[in-house]
Amino acid sequence: MSLHTPTSSTTQRTQVGIIGSGPSGLLLAQLLHWQGIDAIIIEQRSRDYVEARIRAGVLESGTVELLREARVDQRMNQEGLPHDGFELSLNGERHRIDLKGLTGKSVMVYGQTEVTRDLINARLELGASIVFEADDVAVHDFDSDTPRITYRKDGQQYEVLCDFIAGCDGFHGVCRKSVPQQALTTYERVYPFGWLGILSHVPPVSHELIYANHDRGFALASMRSHTLSRYYIQAPLDDLDNWSDEQIWDELEIRLGVKAGETLQRGPLVEKSIAPLRSFVAEPMRFGRLFLAGDAAHIVPPTGAKGLNLAASDVRYLYRALTEFYKDRSSIGIDHYSANCLRRVWKAERFSWWMSSLLHKFPQHDAFDRRIQQAELDLVFSSESARRSLAENYVGLPFED
Repeated sequence: MSLHTPTSSTTQRTQVGIIGSGPSGLLLAQLLHWQGIDAIIIEQRSRDYVEARIRAGVLESGTVELLREARVDQRMNQEGLPHDGFELSLNGERHRIDLKGLTGKSVMVYGQTEVTRDLINARLELGASIVFEADDVAVHDFDSDTPRITYRKDGQQYEVLCDFIAGCDGFHGVCRKSVPQQALTTYERVYPFGWLGILSHVPPVSHELIYANHDRGFALASMRSHTLSRYYIQAPLDDLDNWSDEQIWDELEIRLGVKAGETLQRGPLVEKSIAPLRSFVAEPMRFGRLFLAGDAAHIVPPTGAKGLNLAASDVRYLYRALTEFYKDRSSIGIDHYSANCLRRVWKAERFSWWMSSLLHKFPQHDAFDRRIQQAELDLVFSSESARRSLAENYVGLPFED
């Protein structure tokens, strides 16, 4: 029987209690396992729900290396699509950003859904369970040396005694909400539109991503495989019901331009949804023995492809800090966790805000604002140093260890 399988006993003991089985919580548990550090993952949703969530698909080079370090890279290596560049389009005129040539690095197109499935399967193969469908999850005493997690499952109440708690439970999770309000500073910007996204079993319109700035609004041509395409268009948040499938395909053809329209293949939609865009940061990211990671601490608009990558960055800092604590009895990494993460978070927030400002049509924009957008894009198209700065941020800035 697994150490963490709920039994008639109401008390469990572990070293690190992880709340949330998204990529950040799962990746943290996997990395800790290979360092001999015990963890339990507690998730409020079902496994089917967690594995079905459609999310990001562009992995920075640092995230790819971290997945390899966690030994969950086999399927990614076989099915992932390495990309050496992407294209920016202004009213149909496309310009390539040569990531490999400008930085020496590439990105990997491999869906977050697939990353999550790989991590869940890897954890279960190790014989380490995940507590799915846990109710009334709560964190306690994280300002002491004896933090606790409580939850209820199948009518039974459980208490987890641990050394540390990792809050990987997302923007709406319990961990950040449990922090005293006076101890937390938050920064937020909500964008006045959303991304209407579709998924379809058709070949991608191009072998690389296309980010499009058009007079009618933003569009993105992406993919999950050679036969599964992911597309987005900028749309009002309350507008999903007003878009038929054919209208979405028509709009994509217009915004992506004539060249893309010649290769755009239409098909039945596997998924259609609209997501808001938000920039959000909570500071600090550590409260005693509670650490926030991923969406629990920060949100970025998806334009810069930073959400999952920032979560992986947090995990990298946290797992190394916890390893240092258990192996060297040093708290230096723990003490610097928040500052280390936030330096990288704010750079990613800046880049994601810049990409969003560059490519979207804002309701308050006038003719002057539109020309400034065009001038900024023209600078990227014409200046190697501007393209290099964009590329360096897109593939992921170096870690500051």
